Amino acid sequence: MDELAVFGGLFAVGFLAATLLPMQSEAALAGALAVGSFSPAGLVLAASAGNILGSVVNWLIGRRIEAFAGRRWFPASPRMLDRATAWYRRYGRWSLLLSWAPVVGDPLTLVAGVLREPLWSFVALVAVAKTARYLTVAAAVSSLW
Repeated sequence: MDELAVFGGLFAVGFLAATLLPMQSEAALAGALAVGSFSPAGLVLAASAGNILGSVVNWLIGRRIEAFAGRRWFPASPRMLDRATAWYRRYGRWSLLLSWAPVVGDPLTLVAGVLREPLWSFVALVAVAKTARYLTVAAAVSSLW
């Protein structure tokens, strides 16, 4: 198996999984780790980098999405945006440490953009959360072998 294809594919799956598309990057990482032919650190790095970059795309979409609020096709009602805003304001940037979590993690990164979280703090907190998740997967897979 070509190393570039494995690392590139894992980066791509990590990227897509961080967007609002349903993907299982953890399963892809576990599969690549199980093969045992590739650097575990490199695989974790590839998955983390893709996932973090995908979260930055969500943040960018959030920064621009308010221009479309109120339109019929807009995916969130004003009530939903108000609720997300209140929640984010209550827990602040530290809630981004939950960006790894299924269901709420990806929308949380979008809300951070809507609420103008600075990019530096966004990336720092999301990087910690996403990398910790992949390190946990790597540790779980390595303990199975």
